[in-house]
Amino acid sequence: MDVRDAVASRFSCRAFLPTPVPLATIRDILDRAARAPSGGNLQPWRIDALAGEPLATLKAMLRAREAELPRGEGTEYAIYPENLKQPYLGRHHEVARLLYGALGIPREDRPARVAQYARNFQFFDAPVGLFVSIDRSLGPPQWSDLGGFIQTVLLLARAFGLHGCAQEAWTHWHKTVSPFLDLPADHILFCGIALGHADEAAAVNRWRSPRLGVDAFATFRGFAEPDMPQS
Repeated sequence: MDVRDAVASRFSCRAFLPTPVPLATIRDILDRAARAPSGGNLQPWRIDALAGEPLATLKAMLRAREAELPRGEGTEYAIYPENLKQPYLGRHHEVARLLYGALGIPREDRPARVAQYARNFQFFDAPVGLFVSIDRSLGPPQWSDLGGFIQTVLLLARAFGLHGCAQEAWTHWHKTVSPFLDLPADHILFCGIALGHADEAAAVNRWRSPRLGVDAFATFRGFAEPDMPQS
């Protein structure tokens, strides 16, 4: 798949088919993703890949605690700033409106919204769940490298006809997931990644989040040809 097509066709898939994904495919994706940019070649990523019985066991553990802790155990890091300002807050609200709108869940139906949020912790029924963690001693530049690695995984998945969903929501269950994975104490769980074949018929997969055009976030200077802003 051309990288331009991979970028254009990637989306956060929230409904998967049960079709298994071979271990060889997951190994190939992760091995190739290790070519992602890494400042000083630190390669700060750690991946724990689950499928089959281990994945089913973890999902059952969390499903049994949904009623007790519908929002999880509390995060180990702030997913968003406490006082998220505009225009970021507006974009966040808009994408939530589109997501729940695609599912026919009105804003006032809190139980349905909570139930949909809990689907994160079933990996949206994906047959493969990846957990991404990083050494606590590392700083923002290495976290940036981690993001580049995650994006590379998601794009490589498209080459195999797969889709994915990167899920920072997993930090809400870090107290359970970290010991389940035997993460070293010096590592922090950053996110999960659901991987598998998309259920194309699912309503939750039939919408796309909007993106700004290039002229909203970039300026161009010094080019030989005059800049022609897009209308």
